[in-house]
Amino acid sequence: MAQTFLRTMFGPGSRALQEAAGSRASYARMEGQAGEIDVLTERELEFIGARHSFYMASTSEDGWPYIQHRGGPAGFLRQLSGNRIGFADYRGNRQYLSTANVAADDRVSLFLMDYSARRRLKMIGHARTSRDPVDIAALMTPGYDAEPERAFVIDIVGFDWNCPQHILPLFSEAQIAGATRPLRDELAQLRARVIELEGLQS
Repeated sequence: MAQTFLRTMFGPGSRALQEAAGSRASYARMEGQAGEIDVLTERELEFIGARHSFYMASTSEDGWPYIQHRGGPAGFLRQLSGNRIGFADYRGNRQYLSTANVAADDRVSLFLMDYSARRRLKMIGHARTSRDPVDIAALMTPGYDAEPERAFVIDIVGFDWNCPQHILPLFSEAQIAGATRPLRDELAQLRARVIELEGLQS
């Protein structure tokens, strides 16, 4: 896990700094265990499938880093097969920055966050876009009211889980509503009882 990610991301500069900091030996052992790819397991796939959003970084044709937020119904980013994942690209502002970027350099980085559970997953891979109706249909979310233009297909090379330190727990409106439902139900019952008692006293 993460061995190929680290071997791919570490360059001469970071390795030199690791050597100076005393961490190079342990990272070198991890790199030595790297295969062709870090194989996605059920843990990663379950995490990916539960996300409502993620961030995707690509590089412009002039070499500038670009990060784009992608969002949709839970599961809009999903496995196609093996280490291949993808998502449907819906009609938006028609800037086509990520689309142009991956056409020039197919390397991308994905950053997935679960703020409530304080977990984060980083992935790197090779991306391409497709207008093939079969690819698009495989990545469409049933019932989602949006017009797809293309599919993004990403072959994951490596991934790495980060520690939860400094991740502030944040909760969605749906999570808060679910957690507070028993309290709201009890409050409604108490209010109804108060009205009933007031009626008996009048």
